[in-house]
Amino acid sequence: MQKIVRQNGIFDTPVKSVLFFCLCAIFLLLNSFAGQAQEVSASVDTTTIKIGEQITYKLAVETNREDLVVFPEGQSFSPLEMIEALAIDTSEISDRYRLTREYALTQFDSGSYTIPRQRVLINDREFRTDSFQVVVNDVVVDTTKQKMFPIKPAVEVPPAFGVPAWLWWLLGLALLAGVIYLLYRSRKKRKEATKQLPPYERALFELKQLDDSRLLEQREIKEYYSQLSAAVRRYLDGEVYDHALESTTNELITYLEAERDKGKLKLENTTISRLKEILERADLAKFANSKPDVLTAKEDRSSVENVIKDTKASIPQPTEEELLRDREYRERLERKKKVKKIIFGILAVVLLISAGTAYIISTRGFEYFTDTYFGNTSKEMLESDWISSEYGTPSVTIATPDVLVRDLSDAEGMAAGRETFRYGSLNANLFVNVSTRPANDDFNVDLAVEEVYAYLEANGAKNIITKQEDYETLNGAPGFKIFGTMSLQKDEKSPPVAKEYIILNFGMGQGFQQVVVIYNENDKYADEIAQRISDSVELINNSN
Repeated sequence: MQKIVRQNGIFDTPVKSVLFFCLCAIFLLLNSFAGQAQEVSASVDTTTIKIGEQITYKLAVETNREDLVVFPEGQSFSPLEMIEALAIDTSEISDRYRLTREYALTQFDSGSYTIPRQRVLINDREFRTDSFQVVVNDVVVDTTKQKMFPIKPAVEVPPAFGVPAWLWWLLGLALLAGVIYLLYRSRKKRKEATKQLPPYERALFELKQLDDSRLLEQREIKEYYSQLSAAVRRYLDGEVYDHALESTTNELITYLEAERDKGKLKLENTTISRLKEILERADLAKFANSKPDVLTAKEDRSSVENVIKDTKASIPQPTEEELLRDREYRERLERKKKVKKIIFGILAVVLLISAGTAYIISTRGFEYFTDTYFGNTSKEMLESDWISSEYGTPSVTIATPDVLVRDLSDAEGMAAGRETFRYGSLNANLFVNVSTRPANDDFNVDLAVEEVYAYLEANGAKNIITKQEDYETLNGAPGFKIFGTMSLQKDEKSPPVAKEYIILNFGMGQGFQQVVVIYNENDKYADEIAQRISDSVELINNSN
């Protein structure tokens, strides 16, 4: 019988004891291996930052050499934004690797954010890190210790003059096309001039060109007879028979004989026979490769000229009605040519203007083109000569596009010593109002500002947004500036117009000065004009 012993609640035998210790050893060994492969940790260098500052998020993995580790990629840290993911740093720890990767994170809005748990893959197994709570604080600016200045206007820098390479290529191609066109046009004009000659003069001109050619010297008999027969056929086509060019020699001679028999042509039989002989010889030279000698060719050339002259003399003179119809026909042709020239000139001008317009718009912008060539009131006002003058008592020196005009309609204000000078109107692109008044114990600066707002509201101003800041003129006179936006509606039928306004208020001891500038919100030139007016204000303290 086996002896059974009870130890701490575990009944054991020698076999079971050995088995128990083996299982414990295997379990501990597996836990040891599993622990080696699961050491993934995450940390941040800080949990509190200011807007725009960076957080360094660090991931560390300890694993075996042969394991494949995949770190997070992309914007997996939302709501924080990943700026940069550094390269993986590898270090050896005994027989294992320690892989470390850092991420630069930031956030541009204040608040409390949670960096979510990140996913790390080791071989095919997924591990999750802890999440972190991060606080993003605003950047506090102490405006009481920092002097504020008005924003300087944007200065438009003209683009440096330079011709792009593609424009040189375009000009070169245009020049080459122009030369080719002129050569083509010149050749075409010569041909047209020849065609416009009357048939008789044209035939003699072609014979003269044939004499100047070197066809006979070069033994080009076929070409010589081809041009010779074409000259006489072309003459007959224009003067006698309008199918002479496409007719055969027999058909042409038959027609001439018929016209002679009818009495319409007073040609001698010898003339017709001589023409028939020359045309037949020309046909043999062109189609049968016959080669008459040079002397015969020269005689045929003289005979053709005589045939043309005889035919010209045998044609009855045209009647006055025929001459009139011919003149009207020529006049119509001339008018058509003039119209074509005018259309071509217009197209050329339109093409040049279009090319220039496209170049200006591509280099300077469409708005610059429209403002410069179609006109812009504000731009013209900005580029004009301004007037700098003193207004009111105590005086205010200010530069404006035009002189301010005294307002004589405010009789009550004038009685109290107030002087008002204005330029433009509320409904225009620009309105300037300068108001001065002497010192008065009952006077309240806030009351003067309220008067401006009351005036604006009475003239259709709504949705007035107000901001205020200290202001100082160029010569060091202190004051305060009220500025903002509003919508101005002239009447119920008119749409509201977005406006911006500036109210400069000064008290120099002797009295009170106020400058009001109102302009269209979407007019960039008016915005620059208003800034220029504000910067030009000068006050002189004469109380000392």
